[in-house]
Amino acid sequence: MIETDWGALAQDWLDRLAGCSEPGPGVTRLPFTGAHRSALALLTALMEQAGLVVHLDAAGTLIGCCDGPDDAPVLLMGSHQDSVREGGAYDGIMGVVLPVLALQKLRQAGVTLPFAVEVMAFADEEGVRFPTALMGPRALAGTFDMAALDLRDRDGITLRRAMADFGLNPDALPQLRRHPAQVLGWVEIHLEQGPVLETAAQDIGIVTAICGIERHMVTLTGKAAHAGTQPMDLRRDALVGAAELTLAAETLARKTEGLLATVGALQVRPGVVNAVPGEVTLTLEIRAPDDALRERAGAALTQAARDIATRRGLTLQILRSYAQPATPCSPQMIAALSNAAASDGRAGAVQRLASGATHDSSAMAALCPVGMVFTACRDGVSHHPDEHVPPAAMAAGIRTIARFLQQMQPSDQAGA
Repeated sequence: MIETDWGALAQDWLDRLAGCSEPGPGVTRLPFTGAHRSALALLTALMEQAGLVVHLDAAGTLIGCCDGPDDAPVLLMGSHQDSVREGGAYDGIMGVVLPVLALQKLRQAGVTLPFAVEVMAFADEEGVRFPTALMGPRALAGTFDMAALDLRDRDGITLRRAMADFGLNPDALPQLRRHPAQVLGWVEIHLEQGPVLETAAQDIGIVTAICGIERHMVTLTGKAAHAGTQPMDLRRDALVGAAELTLAAETLARKTEGLLATVGALQVRPGVVNAVPGEVTLTLEIRAPDDALRERAGAALTQAARDIATRRGLTLQILRSYAQPATPCSPQMIAALSNAAASDGRAGAVQRLASGATHDSSAMAALCPVGMVFTACRDGVSHHPDEHVPPAAMAAGIRTIARFLQQMQPSDQAGA
C-alpha cells in the first residue's frame, strides 16, 4: 500500500482553493461572494472525502462533523476561509484543510475517537468586506453584536442583506451559541505570519498566547516656520518630537521581552519641503502577550511623549483609541499539543511562541479552552501573494493534530 504524502495532498487542495478568488494577484476571497461559494463547494468535497457530515450554519460557517459516542463532548477545530485583498493561499484556509486531513489520516488507520470533532471554516475573520470580524466564532461564543448586521460594505450592501442573499438567516445567529459544558475546546492551526520558526529551522511551534493590542492617536503641535529663516535653536519642530517618540518606542520594545511597539502612520503638516513641521499626528500600537506588560509600556510611552513635548516646547494630545486584551492559550492545550509535536521525532524542544496577530481563537476563548499550532512560512510573509508554507511543515502539522487527537481524552480538558 502506497503511503499518503499528506503535505503534497494539502498543497493540492490549497492550490485548488486558491482558484476560488476574485481576479487579480494572489487570493481575494471575501465573505458571502461567488468566490466564497466556490470555496465552500471544494471544502465540502474535502470534508466528505474524509468521512465528515457537512452543513452550513446561519453565520455561513461550513462545519464538518465526525461523530463520537452518544452524548460525547465535542472538540472544535478550524479557522477562516476568507482572505484579505490580494492575499495568500494559506492564511486561514490552511487551518481548515489540515485538520480535515488529520481526521482522514486517522480514519485510514482505523482510529476511532472517544469524543466528537467538528472542523469549521468561518466566513469572515479578516473584516475586509465589512467593518467587523470574527462573526462565526463570536456567534458560537454568544458574543456577536447583532447591531453589526447593519454595517455596510463599500458598495452600500449591509451585512444582513449579504447574508440573506447568500441563503442564510442572520436572525438565527443567537441560536448558534454553544454551551461550554458540551465543548472540550478549540484548536486552530495557522501559519506563523512571522520568521521565528523558519529562523529556528522548526516546521511547527505551539502558541502560548495571542497578544493583546492597544493603539494610541498622538498629536504633537509646535510652530510651523520657514525652513530657511527659522534658527535651529528657536524651532518647535513637531516632526523631530515625533521622531524622538518613535525611537523611544523602539528602544523600549527592543529591551523588553515579548513587547512590540510600532509607529505605523504619520501625518505631517504643513508637509512641504521648505517648512518646519508645525503639527504631526501619529499612530502608536503596542502588543504583548501579557496585559500588565502592555499597559505598563503604554503608560511609559505616554509619559515619554509628555516629557518630549515639554522639553521641545510642543503641546500634546494623546488618546488610547483601541484596547484588546491578550488571549492566553489553555495550559492543558499547550502541554497536549507540545507532547504531540515532541513525539514527531524532532530534535530538541518544541518551539513555543506568542502570536502577535489576532485569530479566530481570540473569540473562541470566550467559549472554551483554546490551543494553537503555528507552521513555519517562507520569509515570514503573509497577507501577500508570495505567502507560502512548505509541504513538509503542513505534513508536520497534520501529524501533530492527528497525534493530539489520538492522545487526548475528554477528561484531559476538565477545568482547562
